[in-house]
Amino acid sequence: MHIVAFGAGTLRFLDQLPARAPQDGFLWIYLEREHLEEDLPLLQRAAQGLGGSPLLDLHVKDLGNRAHPSSYDYTSVYDLVIFRRLATEAEVRTELGEEAVTKSTPLAAFSRIRTRALGFVVFDRLLITVHPAGCFAARSFIERYLQDALHSEGLSAAARSRLPTSAADLMLRMLNLVVDSYLELRKVLSTELDRWQLALLAPGNTGEADWAALMTARNALHTLQDLCEEQNDAMQEWLDSQREQPPPWMSQAERDGLLARARDVVEHVERVVHHVNRMEQSAETAVQIHFSAVGNRTNDIMRTLTALTAIFLPLNLIAGIFGMNFELLPLTHQAAGFWWTLASMGIIAVLLGIVFWRKRYLARTGR
Repeated sequence: MHIVAFGAGTLRFLDQLPARAPQDGFLWIYLEREHLEEDLPLLQRAAQGLGGSPLLDLHVKDLGNRAHPSSYDYTSVYDLVIFRRLATEAEVRTELGEEAVTKSTPLAAFSRIRTRALGFVVFDRLLITVHPAGCFAARSFIERYLQDALHSEGLSAAARSRLPTSAADLMLRMLNLVVDSYLELRKVLSTELDRWQLALLAPGNTGEADWAALMTARNALHTLQDLCEEQNDAMQEWLDSQREQPPPWMSQAERDGLLARARDVVEHVERVVHHVNRMEQSAETAVQIHFSAVGNRTNDIMRTLTALTAIFLPLNLIAGIFGMNFELLPLTHQAAGFWWTLASMGIIAVLLGIVFWRKRYLARTGR
């Protein structure tokens, strides 16, 4: 097994490449996107000599495009896969600014949904990957595999079996790591969303909420959903091409393992899509429950005010009758007339209050 990785400043390494790709392994050339244009002439020469074909100009532009969506394309010699990974916290801080990230706001975790494009050019015995500067996907796999690959002859059979068997196998392992980062993010997003829902549905909440934060979170979820759908389409197209035109040099066991790993990546992407849909539905349900609770509190208040108004209506009627400018009205010329009228009004108010209380029109509302 021969895996060779080259990083930033590839110019000083490309001259050390062998003239031909190994028969029992493959070569891995990785470089940072910032050095792609500088290293392109020697990279094209390596692709021609080791892979059998230079990269098309259109594919080179795709590899250099930071905003390129996840996609799949192919030629008769190599496959091109563009896959967007999740940005690290350091990259998010650089993009949004330290103050924006550290600011304590509701649903702040959703600001982490920022992505970076990774490019994979897969030949039979050569893998070329283009990463952002300091990409964790490339760094983790170099640390994991490089030493074992360089000393593969001294490894046991079990240790050698853990190494990637082909360029496509290494690409799928990287993609699996990228998708797993989305699965890790969903836990953070779910916790943040649950905390926001509890605060929104708290009994003391009178309707005030940071709706701007909610709209930002929903837009971030829509972006994540679109991103995962693009990733799923790209992997499905690559998987279909492998089924229809499998590499002739690959054994059946290697082919089945490769397809199984590709299906695992697709399944992980679908899990992220499913979880995003569930979070959107959960947020929508929480908002509906919130407004239902606010509406119920408003109805309780209006019911109480209506009952109080109904109590004072007969009292206003009595006061209006005795306020008429007629000479002869009952009780108007009696010394106890005022007290009889006042007592009658009090009795009517108490009786109506008891009736409305029995009907729960004046019951205390729970908080």
